[in-house]
Amino acid sequence: MNSIINSVLPYYFLSVILLRNDFSKNGRFFMNISEIVIFVFYLVFMLSVGVYFFIKNRNSGEKAYFLGNREMGPWVSALSAGASDMSAWVLMGLPASVYALGLGQMWIAVGLAIGYAVSWILEAPKLRKFSIEANDSITIPQYLTNRFLSKSYALQVICAVIFLVAYTIYAASSIKACGTLFHTVIGMNETVAMYLAAAIIIGYTFLGGFSAVCWTDFFQGLLMLGALLIAPLFAASMLKGINTETITMETPQFFNAFASWKDIVSGLGWGLGYFGMPHIIIRFMSVESQKSLKKSANIGITWTTLIIFFAVLVGVVGRMFLGYDAHIDQNSLVFITMVRRIFPGILSGILLSAILAASMSTADSQLLSAASAFASDVYRPIIRKNKTTDKEMLWAGRIVVLAIAVIALLIASNPNAGSIMSLVSNAWGVFGAAFGPAIMLSLFWKRFNFPGAVAGIVVGATVDILWLVFLSNTGIYEIIPGTICGIVAAVITALCTAKPDREVEALFDRASADEN
Repeated sequence: MNSIINSVLPYYFLSVILLRNDFSKNGRFFMNISEIVIFVFYLVFMLSVGVYFFIKNRNSGEKAYFLGNREMGPWVSALSAGASDMSAWVLMGLPASVYALGLGQMWIAVGLAIGYAVSWILEAPKLRKFSIEANDSITIPQYLTNRFLSKSYALQVICAVIFLVAYTIYAASSIKACGTLFHTVIGMNETVAMYLAAAIIIGYTFLGGFSAVCWTDFFQGLLMLGALLIAPLFAASMLKGINTETITMETPQFFNAFASWKDIVSGLGWGLGYFGMPHIIIRFMSVESQKSLKKSANIGITWTTLIIFFAVLVGVVGRMFLGYDAHIDQNSLVFITMVRRIFPGILSGILLSAILAASMSTADSQLLSAASAFASDVYRPIIRKNKTTDKEMLWAGRIVVLAIAVIALLIASNPNAGSIMSLVSNAWGVFGAAFGPAIMLSLFWKRFNFPGAVAGIVVGATVDILWLVFLSNTGIYEIIPGTICGIVAAVITALCTAKPDREVEALFDRASADEN
């Protein structure tokens, strides 16, 4: 690795000389202009993808808009699942936590790596087959209802409500990150920057639907990985020795990953979120075949492991390279500051576009998941009594995309909304605790039934929220008690109520059978 860095460094420093202060007395101005040009090009490219798929799928139905007709290849589905997961927190929130608190925060990365790998290996193959057997379900609420051949809309309404609330909070974190990026880099008013970012995200999601979201996520995933690989390696190569004494004086346990059992347990608990994260596991359902799914798993697990490892490295190297700065800590600016100090304008613009990529790739998926849940699971069966046309369904989904984005924008622009990391952790906990137990039990337990699924979702979400409000000072991440209580409630309720009908058991047997 050192040989690679050393071979590249001479060219890098040459570009610095050509493109920064030695080229012009107004080097900082030139750098800002270069970054702005890159940002504009990037945003126009993202919007053009939405326009392309709008034209291509203009005569298609809701399955194309909300699930891409189950035609996603292994590379697109894998990187889309990863990119929709790794929002701006992986470039801003997680590095900032490690930068400020030390290696105890690395357990978040460990938990995520384990959870992601297990979800691809155990959950993905079954969920794809089960969703097809369950009346070709295209949303998670649809799947949970059809899995038990239920005529009740209770589960779909409950899921839709949780989706709308949690996804609005989650999307707010991504929009907030875009505002921070534009304000820090080019001095744009943070609120104006949020409006601009939201408009672009709404644009290509509104127009292109699932296909546009997946393909933009694919390009964004490549950009995120490249940025996280390059930045910490160059920063490490520029360190003039490592002075750990100053860091340990400021933060005594910085280099001790085992300082707190609460950090370990809570960090590992993040991995539980993957089993119930709708905008991620919907990618499992969209893959074109079971054979492609295996390739997607290998690609996705490798990508995510690299991403989170280097995100932690950004935090550690950033503390050594930049020293501690309260402004950097409070505003999650480790990655941004590091990149801007090392690289010239054009290169820094490309690397900082990774934050736009991370923010947009998550926000678009969240908006689409919430829109599909409302349009397919509430609007069509309950409000319109199954009398909708495909065109009406598409516009219902697009209106929900717009509505959620506006509310998320209002939350993000509120100075008391909380940090990027806190917004993400709150939404992540609700989803994982609510849907993880119900989905996994539905895939692996033949005796599981509809009342058990309802109980698991309601109890998991309720306990998670109550723990966050009243017991967050314990230092235990709320997803852990929420998930445990959700599992207990689901199992007890299922055992205390009637077992599934023969038709439901037959569906389970068909979906569990090996495909030829």
